[in-house]
Order: sequence, then structure tokens, then C-alpha cells
Amino acid sequence: MADDRLSLLAETVVQIIPGVRCAGLEQGELVVRIERDAVPEAMRLLRDDPHFACEQMMDLCGVDWPDRAERFEVVYNLLSVSLNHRVRVIVQSDGQTPVPSVSGVWPCATWWERECWDLFGVSFEGLADHRRILTDYGFEGHPLRKDFPMTGLVEVRFDEERKQVIYEPVRLTQDFRNFQFLSPWEGMTSLPGDEKAHLARIGLQERSPS
Repeated sequence: MADDRLSLLAETVVQIIPGVRCAGLEQGELVVRIERDAVPEAMRLLRDDPHFACEQMMDLCGVDWPDRAERFEVVYNLLSVSLNHRVRVIVQSDGQTPVPSVSGVWPCATWWERECWDLFGVSFEGLADHRRILTDYGFEGHPLRKDFPMTGLVEVRFDEERKQVIYEPVRLTQDFRNFQFLSPWEGMTSLPGDEKAHLARIGLQERSPS
């Protein structure tokens, strides 16, 4: 019954929402892919139209697909409390062209759009507060792009002599350690108490009749 209701809702989305590329069920969830320019009007309709009534935007996140021409996806997860259904909206971006902000539709989107820009580099047109949110203000690049080094480019520390925060190249002191690159279970050959179990097995073998 739930799948039937969502399938009917997907058909309604195609009829009412502008700029829809496709809409359908993916793993039991309604997923709607729309054009980038249609985001503001589509989101208002998803919020205000009684067919959808998505009163809340639960979160927004980014996804990076490096092999695609439009490598980034902006994913909006919407919830209708009154109708008890969820709608996932996906918009593609090349990372250069801004995606229209939905902070005017759902004010909570301001925080998540800032996070998406900070981590993926996807900018949002009309976002009033376009600042970094997880990295510091002097950070260069965007950490969750696949081409960004996991160790970062610089490290930050407070210098007691200069009484200020300074940036220095990353120094990987852990490279001087000897890593075996084994999981804890593979690297551990015995546990405390194993020697008692081993001696007990030997004693049972000695006492057992041949």
C-alpha cells in the first residue's frame, strides 16, 4: 500500500512540479530529480501544495561523482508530517554554477547550504550567510572533494611566543612509526587467558585414553 501511494505521488510530482527530470521509487523511497533553475519554485510547491505538504526539510547534503560532467549532487530530504511521507529531491551541479538557495523556503537550509559549500565547494545563489561552517576562515579548498588530500594541506596551531594562530605545512610524524596495517583481530595472536585454555587442552589430551 505504501509503495502504491508513493507511486501515485510520483505521477503527481511529474504533473505539477516544474523542471522534473524524473520521479520514481528507489529502494522504497520517492526520489525526484529536478533541473537546477527550477529549484525555488519546485520547493515552494512541495511545501505549499496540499498533494505534497512537505512542511519540513530534514537535511541537505552533497554527493561527489568525479567521473560525471556535473559531478556534484545536492540532495534535499523533505518530510510531510501531516501526510506521513518523505520526498528526496536531487539537483546536479558542476561546482561552478551556483544552485539557487532554498533558505527563503526553509530557513533551516542556511546551515546545511553553508556546510555543503564548505565541504564540497557547491555555492548557493541567494544564500545570505555564505561563510565556512566546519573549517576555519583561512582554509583553502574543500575537504570532501575526491581530489583533496585526506591529511590536508596545512595545520593550525597557537604560537605562545607570537600569541597568534599560525599556519604551517602538515607534518606527518606518524610516518616514523612502524605500522603492520592489520586489523586488531588479525594482529592479535592471543588474548589474556588464552594460555590457560591452551594448558587445559594439553592436560585433557594427556589424560584421554589412546
